Amino acid sequence: MTHTARMSSAPQHLQALERANAVRLARAALKRGVAAGEICVADIILDAPWEAESMTVADLLTSQRRWGHTRCRRFLQSIPLSETKTVGSMTERQRHAAAALLGVQSGADTQAPAPVRALAAAAA
Repeated sequence: MTHTARMSSAPQHLQALERANAVRLARAALKRGVAAGEICVADIILDAPWEAESMTVADLLTSQRRWGHTRCRRFLQSIPLSETKTVGSMTERQRHAAAALLGVQSGADTQAPAPVRALAAAAA
């Protein structure tokens, strides 16, 4: 979707509703992609697409599987970053710190639990 000003006869409040609906639908699609593992949160934070600019970092993080409020809060405290900070207002340092930590944590998530790894090693 492009950000072009339209000259139309529709009242301003209807244009605002149309824009809000477009943003809501785009965010829902983004969250579905994150939840399905098709889209990496670190990439969203680094690139800051238009649909995520005004989205809070906490909302984006909790759209991942197995990420609740507690895990999100602990993650953001380690940076440090406020839960209400929007993706679009993050500094470059904050973006890179969050992306680096997400890369480390997502690597840990894909690893099998210790008992499963021990059984796999014993079987090999």
